[in-house]
Parts: sequence; C-alpha cells; structure tokens
Amino acid sequence: MIIGSRGSALALVQTELVRALLRKKGVTSELRIVKTTGDTFADRPLRELSGVGVFVREIDELMLSGEIDAAVHSMKDIPTERPKELIIAAVLRRSSPYDALVSDYKLDELPRGAIVGTSSMRRRAQLLRLRSDLIIQDIRGNVDTRLRKLRQGDYDAIIMAEAALERMNIVVEAERLPFLPSANQGTIAVVTKKGTEAEECIRVFDHRPSRVETEVERTILKALGGGCIVPMGILAQANDEIAVQAEVLSPDGDRCISIKRSIQVSNYKSAAVEIGTDLKNKGGAELIEETIKRIRG
Repeated sequence: MIIGSRGSALALVQTELVRALLRKKGVTSELRIVKTTGDTFADRPLRELSGVGVFVREIDELMLSGEIDAAVHSMKDIPTERPKELIIAAVLRRSSPYDALVSDYKLDELPRGAIVGTSSMRRRAQLLRLRSDLIIQDIRGNVDTRLRKLRQGDYDAIIMAEAALERMNIVVEAERLPFLPSANQGTIAVVTKKGTEAEECIRVFDHRPSRVETEVERTILKALGGGCIVPMGILAQANDEIAVQAEVLSPDGDRCISIKRSIQVSNYKSAAVEIGTDLKNKGGAELIEETIKRIRG
C-alpha cells in the first residue's frame, strides 16, 4: 500500500502510527511524502492562503489519480466539503483535543505586553478574551521550528496542540489552556478512495467514539460556515451521551456567542445540525460575516 503524507515531523510520526497498525495485519506499505500548498508557503499565516484544504489538496489529487492508496492527515486539516470519490476510512482513537501554553510562565503570570506566538485566529481571540494586554504574533513552521523560536527569545510563549507534544514525546514546560479547541483537534484520519481494497483494509482501525465526536464537530462547523479564518471552537465528548460545546468569537475576543448542550448518540447528526443552526441564529451568522469582512478588508 502506498501512503501519502506531508513531510513535517509530526505528520511523519502520525503516518508511522498507521503503518505500524498495517504491519500488525501483515500489510506492507510505502511512504510517499507530498509537499502541500500549506507547506510551500510556510512563512505566511494560513488565513492569507487562498482556497480550502491547503494541507490536503495535493494529496487528494494524487489519490484521485491513483498514485497513492491512502493518506494520513490531522483531521482538523480536512475540509468539510470533500471530493465524492474519497472517504475518511478510519478515525483513530483521539488524543488530547486541548491547547497548551508552552512557556516558563503560566498564563496568568505572563508580564503585561508579553509576546505570544500563534497563527490561529481562534487561539488569538480566545487568548485576548482572557488577557487583552498580551501581544499576539504569527508563528509558522513545524513543531521543532516553533520551539526553537521560543528558546531563542522571539516569543515569551507559544500555543501548541497537546496532542502534537504527546505524539512527538516532547517534554516542555506547558500549561493546558481553558480554550474550546478547533473542530477535530487531536484526531488522526486515514483517507482512501471509496470501494477500494485500501478502504476495506483501513476501516478496521476506525474508533467509533472518536468518529462520532469528530462527525458532530464537523457537522456543526459545516452548518456555521466561515472556515479557518473565523475564530470558532467546537468540542464533542462522547460517553452515554455526547457533551457538546461550541462558540464563535470576534477576532479581538471582545464578543463570544456560545452553546453548551448534551445530545443523544442515536440522533447525533441531526442534533449537531440543530446546534449549528441555533448558534447561527443566536448571532453567530452576523459575527462570522462581520469577521470575514474585517479580515479581508
């Protein structure tokens, strides 16, 4: 099986997790590294890149042309609108969905005017909501690059996904932040073409509770619209019921519209649509439209 992946250290670690699962089934695999639009323009904030799926588009094209059989992605990078020939064949067991502040300081200990690195509009808005005195500056690059920039003093703190630190076995001073994460954060997805041998082989790795959580989050995200340039946090946690939290913020964090609700597993898809619709009707749609206009000038 030929497996496509981005070439970042984190992407390769995640892809190796899938290859190890395949080896246990007696399936050999070959790795094909693909440079995506998001990798090519790694020095620019994601909100400035045109189109959707900047970390998956080129990999999708290789799969559609038959050059690769499967692809491993951070699921939060996969757009909600997908080519009809492709399918998320497996969602692996979710790791931590939360954000971490990597710094010698705790969030409430950061000096006034401290510089915090993040290119996420969501993290920026959530951080400013708690500490409007901080200076937020963009930061791009792989995990090692970001940590190096922190160590050399370019930033007083940076925000990273806990899952990335855990998967790469990086031990640093870090504080879990009280933020709602991006939809699907902490989740690895394996994509294949529909109706192929690869799909049949991969789907046995699917973790049902994680799939349910990610589908709830993606359904809400799709209902809301706005894409990655709008600050939105969505988290679903599946047990006997599914606890759902979702919010839309203004870029400066001054305004926030949120919903917190428990839904049943039996009708989670329709319930997720209802949550997304309710959030829009509470003022989320106006806030999203205003934010898009503000960012695009």
